Amino acid sequence: MRGFLTSSIGATSLGVTCAAALALPSVLPAAAASVRAERTAATGRVAKDAVPGSTQSLPLVPLTRERVLGTAPEQGLYRVDVRHFSLVGVVWDDPDTELKGRVQIRNRSAATGQWSGWQDVETHNEDHGADPGTAERAPGRVHGATAPLWVDDSDGVDVRVLAGSGTSAAPGAPDRRTGDPTPLPSGLRLELVDPGDEPPAQGPPADVSGTAALTEATAAAYAANADLVPAGALEIPELSREDTEQELIRLEGGVEAEGSVAGDAVRAKPYIGPRPRIVTRRGWGADESLRGGGFVYTKKIKAAFVHHTVSGNKYRCSQAASVVRGIYRYHVKSMGWRDVGYNFLVDKCGTIYEGRAGGVAKPVKGAHTLGFNSNSMGIAVIGTYGSAKPSGAAVKAVARLAAWKLGLYGANPRGKTYLKSGGGNLYPKGKNVRLNVISGHRDGFATSCPGKRLYAKLGTARSSAARYQGR
Repeated sequence: MRGFLTSSIGATSLGVTCAAALALPSVLPAAAASVRAERTAATGRVAKDAVPGSTQSLPLVPLTRERVLGTAPEQGLYRVDVRHFSLVGVVWDDPDTELKGRVQIRNRSAATGQWSGWQDVETHNEDHGADPGTAERAPGRVHGATAPLWVDDSDGVDVRVLAGSGTSAAPGAPDRRTGDPTPLPSGLRLELVDPGDEPPAQGPPADVSGTAALTEATAAAYAANADLVPAGALEIPELSREDTEQELIRLEGGVEAEGSVAGDAVRAKPYIGPRPRIVTRRGWGADESLRGGGFVYTKKIKAAFVHHTVSGNKYRCSQAASVVRGIYRYHVKSMGWRDVGYNFLVDKCGTIYEGRAGGVAKPVKGAHTLGFNSNSMGIAVIGTYGSAKPSGAAVKAVARLAAWKLGLYGANPRGKTYLKSGGGNLYPKGKNVRLNVISGHRDGFATSCPGKRLYAKLGTARSSAARYQGR
């Protein structure tokens, strides 16, 4: 199996690239200053120059005056004195404790002053995350959490959490065995996330503040894609099929000469789809100081798990970078992960975004499919697709991305593969499980993700990806 992507991350090459990146000028692009000024004028807020974005963490309080033993079965919070935010979620202390009940949120628009109706937030989010027993899931580091919900620029919030039952789907219904509602998790907190300013559209790469030299974390994120684009590139451009094949040869360290590679070995024509355009972490405005240091890799990419973010569909494609920044901040600051969990994200207009840092062509280990994060990648379509149909552009982007990335490792999108379970609610730890090379999240864990309507499109994604590979 191809091993170029892990072997290419040598300490020497990384150090040289980082040193070059750190020497780059740190001029604040005019575009960034303009965006900051426009946002200040529109919202009345002083633009943030140091670190874009913020997270407000507010403890929930009992909603009833009745005194109860233990955790109150109804909790919530109403606030109209908060800083602006665009993404919300609820977190609690223990990631292994399930929130059995209902979480509803309404928000006040900063633009109109109008309150939204009540919106349900997906509470079953434990199926995402790092595998049990790994450093990223160390006790005390991560928290239980609902899925995040995108609500656009808001300045007021109202949340209510109602305890449900382990044996009844109705929130607040008592457990038939005990007559008591299933307790809510301890330490419930409301997380209000401001994704921060839009990234600069041009100019030399600089630290997120635009005024300081590149940090080591930022330089390392740039260097991880140095085999594909110059440091600080806003995007990795698409390539033709022929150029992608040539790039694969180069990345593997081969020298093509009249049908041979590295000597006398005749190279078979690779099955790989043309590289799609990918917005880099700098392109969507990642604050590299948030994530954990360094990168974690697996051996190869044998499968792709498709997800939906369950963050709602009420976003414009022009806001997608903000949604990605919000999810990133929520995963790291609110949930305690080392980085955003997904390896890639795709918006409803078909734009692909680099997710977890470490290099888009490399086998970066994510935190997307509990039990199956090794030797796989996670692709999340931004939105909620239980009843809503995913766009054709999003499904096509998933197919194009899978055809390219799986092709780097010789995987057939129409095929099957074996992955060893790291532990979950479908397969015990250590079991070799036969899965589709392009699988839905629910294939590795008992969950509704990626939603009924998106899951139904995976057959189309498999056949399209195989066709892009020339199979």
